Amino acid sequence: MSTNPLLDTTGLPLFDQIQPGQVTPAMDALLAESEAALAQVTSPEVAADYDALSLLLDVPTERLGRVWGAVGHLNAVADTPELRAVFNENIPRLTEFYTRLGADEQLYAKYKAIDQQDRAEGADQRKLTPARRRALDNALRGFVLGGAELQGEAKKRFAEIQELQAAKSQAFSEHVMDATDAFSHFASTEELAGVPEDVQAATRAAAEADSQRGGQGGHKLTLHMPCYLPVMQYATNRALRETMYRAYATRASEFGPSERDNSALMQDIVALRQEEAQLLGYANFAEVSLVPKMAQSPQQVMDFLRDLARRARPFAEKDMAELREFARSDCGLDDLQAWDVAFVSEKLKEARYAFSDQEVKQYFTEPTVLQGLFGLIEKLFDVRISPDTAPVWHPTVRFFRIEREGAQGKHLVGQFYLDPYARPGKRPGAWMDDVRGRWKRPDNQATQTPVAHLVCNYAQGVGDKPALLTHDDVTTLFHEFGHGLHHMLTQVDDIGVAGISGVEWDAVELPSQFMENFCWEWDVVQQLTSHVDSGAHLPRALFDKMVAAKNFQSGMQTLRQIEFSLFDMRLHAEPGAQADVQKVIDAVRQEVAVNIPPAFNRFQHSFSHIFSGGYAAGYYSYKWAEVLSADAYAAFEEAATPQTGVLNPEVGRRYREAILEAGGSRSAMENFKAFRGREPRIDALLRHQGMA
Repeated sequence: MSTNPLLDTTGLPLFDQIQPGQVTPAMDALLAESEAALAQVTSPEVAADYDALSLLLDVPTERLGRVWGAVGHLNAVADTPELRAVFNENIPRLTEFYTRLGADEQLYAKYKAIDQQDRAEGADQRKLTPARRRALDNALRGFVLGGAELQGEAKKRFAEIQELQAAKSQAFSEHVMDATDAFSHFASTEELAGVPEDVQAATRAAAEADSQRGGQGGHKLTLHMPCYLPVMQYATNRALRETMYRAYATRASEFGPSERDNSALMQDIVALRQEEAQLLGYANFAEVSLVPKMAQSPQQVMDFLRDLARRARPFAEKDMAELREFARSDCGLDDLQAWDVAFVSEKLKEARYAFSDQEVKQYFTEPTVLQGLFGLIEKLFDVRISPDTAPVWHPTVRFFRIEREGAQGKHLVGQFYLDPYARPGKRPGAWMDDVRGRWKRPDNQATQTPVAHLVCNYAQGVGDKPALLTHDDVTTLFHEFGHGLHHMLTQVDDIGVAGISGVEWDAVELPSQFMENFCWEWDVVQQLTSHVDSGAHLPRALFDKMVAAKNFQSGMQTLRQIEFSLFDMRLHAEPGAQADVQKVIDAVRQEVAVNIPPAFNRFQHSFSHIFSGGYAAGYYSYKWAEVLSADAYAAFEEAATPQTGVLNPEVGRRYREAILEAGGSRSAMENFKAFRGREPRIDALLRHQGMA
């Protein structure tokens, strides 16, 4: 009898063995196990005791979550029709169980009893550690937001809403992936004039491999970023840029096949969130979203965004005026269109700073970038990173281990998978996800070490050439590693507040954005670069040009992020906003944008962050956390010496202990103050972005 690899949870997931047909049987077994645990733990025989509840309930539900996480991960990086079918078949079952678990009145009563017992003790007599205390407080808040205090029809409807939201969010995500994968445009070499040779080599190889064309030659263009972005930046053929822009800007909208149109899904998702908020006694979903965050109210967030917009606007208007003037004077474009912006911006940057992204890219070869990144992490955070082995889902995926030297010799801190390249069937974008969290397991008292997924979508090398990364690709890689370090370097043993768990969502970007700063340090960049042909480091003169260009169009970029954030917040805070999503984004653009896209632009139809990615009424977190991350990085700048530069191991140790190791065991503000000795200030952010 063959065993189901999904049910083997003793070690790492057996990604190379998992088949779609095994998903439902595994869920049958794991859900039954968790159901039995819930029944047992809510019975009168089990006392209201933290350890008892954790042993009986957390062990099977953590196993369920880990296995479903592996299935969800494969759905995001190795999508097939068969896997998608079983994934969607099981979403309602998982959602129903977790909704019921989070709203179970008897379980809630036991946690409340633990809370009362602990509070009844004197401060020095309390049984719960500060980390466990915080985990309990988060759990109690989760019960309230999960509908545990609702009764009768309201509770039933709340559960229905969770299932509907889960299904609709998954459909939204699938439509974006399918629309991205469905588009292809075959171009001649002449049409690709101006496009870098490595991109042309990749598109030529894609055309040869396209079975439907029978290898007819030419170039196959897609909407995946490693192809789309360089075409928009470098193709001199304006008609080609317009074709690509229209396809990208209208993905999953009414301009494509109706079965992939996200219009109705957006309205439904926002309406369901509003109904959920009202059932819980809130005026709107934005208020619900902010309960576990640092920000206090939707108005506070909108005031913060508008204040930042006011500061950035003069810089953005100057950026736009310069772009229009350059388009006229140097590119012969009197009517700058949306599909010209990236092209003219790149030309202006080349003219002003005498370099191109393409020139820089020749120095950032993937093996050197990874070696430099690992070296930086090792020096700052006192760890060692080395290759490791594990079953993987694609031949290009790699696996690594992180260790630290201790009194007893080396010990394992965490491990991670790196899946760097774009390919069909893989969700666009970049992200970090957890495979499992750090946990002192109640079933065997062993410490489970954390494991992470680090996913990017840059272009693979062609032939014997390594992958070449743009500087943006490098900062994205550093960003995701920041999230990974937050997850993997934690020293908290309570799984609910270890690593990224329990961290306020508007602070969760602090460690990721913090890491991006190192990509602008000369000493670091030296270690990240070796020219693809000569092996030479990036020349200082070229680096200085990059630094001079660092805040090129930062005003416009800031307003663009504020546009997305304000749209998200208004959509979830204003009554009836879901009735006309386009109207909301149009109004926001009129308020803050200096570069308004064409009327056919349907950005919101592929805005997966807020419709299927956990950032609903939370997209502002990127700007909010930038204040924290810039101020945290300023501590390294202040302590820099000629000997260490910004790579000061002592400051690295304090940052690691106060923020990365503490994870969610304290509030983000307490973590920040433990590191900086004060509350955050906006000055460093404005200085870093050239808007001081």
